[in-house]
This record gives sequence, C-alpha cells and structure tokens, in this order.
Amino acid sequence: MRVIPKVELHVHLEGTAPPELVHRISVRNGLPLPERLLGDDGRFRYTDFLDFLRTYDLAASVIRTGEDYRDITYEYLCSCAAGGAIYVELTASPDHAALVGLSDEEHLGGIAQGIDDARRDTGIEGRILISAVRNFGVEQALRVARHAAEHPHPYVVGFSMAGDEAGFPAGDFGQVFEIAAGAGLGCTIHAGEWAGADSVRAALSLPVTRIAHGVRSIEDPSLVSELADRGIVLECCPTSNVVLGVYPSYEQHPLPELRAAGVRVTLGSDDPPYFGATIEGEYDVCAERMGFSAEDLRAVTATAIDAAFCDDDLRAALRDRI
Repeated sequence: MRVIPKVELHVHLEGTAPPELVHRISVRNGLPLPERLLGDDGRFRYTDFLDFLRTYDLAASVIRTGEDYRDITYEYLCSCAAGGAIYVELTASPDHAALVGLSDEEHLGGIAQGIDDARRDTGIEGRILISAVRNFGVEQALRVARHAAEHPHPYVVGFSMAGDEAGFPAGDFGQVFEIAAGAGLGCTIHAGEWAGADSVRAALSLPVTRIAHGVRSIEDPSLVSELADRGIVLECCPTSNVVLGVYPSYEQHPLPELRAAGVRVTLGSDDPPYFGATIEGEYDVCAERMGFSAEDLRAVTATAIDAAFCDDDLRAALRDRI
C-alpha cells in the first residue's frame, strides 16, 4: 500500500497531535495537561461525539505558540510522507489559536514553517484550510471568514466548517460561505456525519464543491444521484465513522456503495490519534475490508488531486507524481 501515492483532504491539524506530542508541548509551555484529557491507557479519553469535541478543545488548549504549530504540522506531514502521501490539506482553526491568545500571523506562520520543513525533508506538499467552528456561532464564523478573505496567505487555499452539525444547521451560515467563496477560497463543510441526508442537502445550498464526510447521503437515493450529477466530492473518513459509531463496522460503511453510484470520493483520517487512524491506514482499510483494488485506490488519489483547493501549477505537479 505504501507505493500507492496518497492525498489527504480531510484532517484537523490540532487533532493530528498524539498524546506524546501534546504532553511535550505542555511541558515546553509550562502547562499541566488538562485533568480529564487522557485515560489510564494514555490515550485521549471521550465517551461520544460531543465529548470528543470537548476533549479536542482540551488538547488544543495547551498549543500556545507558532513553534507548537510548526512542530505539529511538521511531525504529521513527515508521518504521512512515510506512508506514501504526497499532498495534505490541513484544516486549521483560528478560533482555537485565538482562545489561547495566539495571533493569526504567528498561527499561520508556524504552520507554513512546518509545511516548508516537511517539504524540504520528505518532498511532501501541504496547504491550509481555514476552519470556523459552527458551535461557536454565526457571528464568530463571519469574523473568521472575513479575516481569511481580507488577509490572504499563500498557503491558505480553502475554507471549512466543522463542529456540531446537528445543532447548527448549514443554512444559517450562507453569508459566511459567500464571503469565503467570494475571496477565491475553495469551500467544504461537515455534513452527513452526525446529521442525516437533510444535512447534506442543506450544505448543497452553499457554494461548496466538497462535503466533509457526507456519507449519510446514502439514506436518500435521489441525493446520491444529485451528488454524482454535480460532481460533488465526499471527503470520507471510514475509521472515524466506525470508531465514533456512525456505522457499526467497515463492512457496513457506505463508501463502496457511494462510489459505485458515481459519487466522487476521497479518503481522510479526520483526527488520527483519537481514532487510531492514518491516511495510509485508510487506504489499507479500503483494500482489505471494502474490496478496493490498487487501481481503485489510485483513482481515489486522482480524484483527490482534482478536488484539491491548491493552485493549478501544484495540481499539475501532483498529477505528474502519480
């Protein structure tokens, strides 16, 4: 599997830091680890999806400097490169950075340094998606989108929205996405993970070309046909879905059925150490548990390159590598 080039479009940057790195950062910053962060086994502790979001926020609370973000970015991209990845879009949250008093310049500067250092050492490429957290509310999402639009960065290529999709419907954020899309940023939104097919339908009213997760579209055959007809790309994260209980097993995950229906799909690890996932592992899962051939997986990579929000010169260079 390692020889198949891989592209990852769905991974949350703060969520890539394993407990060991979070602990190392907390020591460097002179901070204790939050009390309920880790279980007795040393792994991140949570009980359900909303509790996972709280645990994620606790881990992110010790990430305080540009150097921290550089290290998280660099170590994650190098691990991806070791598994055969050639390009990763990292979803970064300025909301989390602002909560600890980190400036936008230092936040993005640290991530960009990590991307540059990883490219130098492994050849992997990375870019950044700016993410708003929907459960922080519409006004805060508007601030994030406006700032991204008014302060362009060469590595920021897209805009995303994560968080509690069931409690904060996509339709409330129309102006947010119009601002981001109007600034030339590629747009994606979480939908069809913790809410059903109606959540994906609502997302399609926004100027998006990709849906993060989107797998519960399978509950509405007409929606599946619409996704295929419109060429909307789903950023699928099978291990995350199984670990969090969206589906009981890989065998019952609808990814193969969606692809067979003509929906364009890619693979992502979502929040790797929380779910025991890697981008290489997601390709393995598709091969070993979902019947994907090597040719199928190369096609998934090609789809991801086509759907990436990077510039056309980088896209052409990535195509040359596969």
